[in-house]
Amino acid sequence: MEREKLRELAALIYPTRCPVCGEVIGANDCFCGKCTDILVRYEGSLGVKGSAGGAAAYEYHPNMSEAVMLMKRGVMGNAPFAFGTAIAERLREKGFDKADLLIPVPMFKRDLRRRGANQSLLIAEEVGRRLGIPVDGKSVVKSVETLPQKELRRAEREVNMQGAFTVTAPEAVKGKTIIVIDDLCTTGSTLAEMTAVLLGAGAAKVYCACACRAVEHTDERENENG
Repeated sequence: MEREKLRELAALIYPTRCPVCGEVIGANDCFCGKCTDILVRYEGSLGVKGSAGGAAAYEYHPNMSEAVMLMKRGVMGNAPFAFGTAIAERLREKGFDKADLLIPVPMFKRDLRRRGANQSLLIAEEVGRRLGIPVDGKSVVKSVETLPQKELRRAEREVNMQGAFTVTAPEAVKGKTIIVIDDLCTTGSTLAEMTAVLLGAGAAKVYCACACRAVEHTDERENENG
């Protein structure tokens, strides 16, 4: 309740806007009514190699692309709140909401400086608030600067992400059930690599969750993180 009041006060100065179309919405709303009607729930399985299960809030399609791409350009607005809320609801529905840690997909330090914030971390923080699960944004780092996934074909993305992540604090993940949080999943190569390094460091189980999951009608080259 306190956070809702804070959002209402903040909206008096900076009106809350729908992350898809930019229309002014209620301080604690996620999307405007029109965009809510056109968003498509993702009902399938993420199918991330090695994971114990996964969930995505929405299908990624042209109606959703603006919100995701704005985050990737460093313009966060209401998107982390909206996507984090939706992911938390979907994890509850699937029974994947009992975990020890949430770990967002990290960014390479140079990319983080350029963008100013890691959208996956901001989304994870909202998920954590709603599910009561702590967020660990430090125990896994992106230690290799990879090529942008959007420039690669499907077969190249898995190779591109191999060895990209390092668990810097194995003691923080050993024996833990972890949910990895990302904004967008296209081929699943990023989430699969995160899952592999966490299991390799001793995590008991790894689940994966994302705001949007690309489906067949989505151009596979649109995702930056994969």
